[in-house]
Amino acid sequence: MPDSSGGTTAGAPGPVLFAYDGSELAKLAISVAGRELGQGREAIVLTVWQPFNVGFIPPGEMNVDAADAEEVSRAAEATASEGAALAQAAGFHASTASLRGAPAWQGIVDAADQHGASVIALGSRGRSGVASVLIGSVAEAVAAHSKRSVLIVHDGG
Repeated sequence: MPDSSGGTTAGAPGPVLFAYDGSELAKLAISVAGRELGQGREAIVLTVWQPFNVGFIPPGEMNVDAADAEEVSRAAEATASEGAALAQAAGFHASTASLRGAPAWQGIVDAADQHGASVIALGSRGRSGVASVLIGSVAEAVAAHSKRSVLIVHDGG
């Protein structure tokens, strides 16, 4: 059972929540977390999606009609499964989740709360200057709005 700090009342840490969008940085975040957080932990690999502005990179050669919500949902599930396989290879006991949500950071924070995650791990391109102000960063917003620890992995890991 999660406690108010995001841990569990039995003393074991809550799961790691990976915000996984299929990007190289999301893959790197799983790898880095495997090294930094240790082997054998529970993990949830979450892909947040929305129609039209899909928000993730589908695996392989999968083509997605962004206007078809059911198709986008299936692609998000496939993307989360790809991430879960990477998390398993990195030493986690991984399950998957996909969530329709906008903005993406809110879906990530809400899912971490729902699952009692002890840490959220995700990649960030590290935009700066005008791009950061205009576009913003999902990682930055997650860190600003979550009450949980956030592991942000940048280029170069």
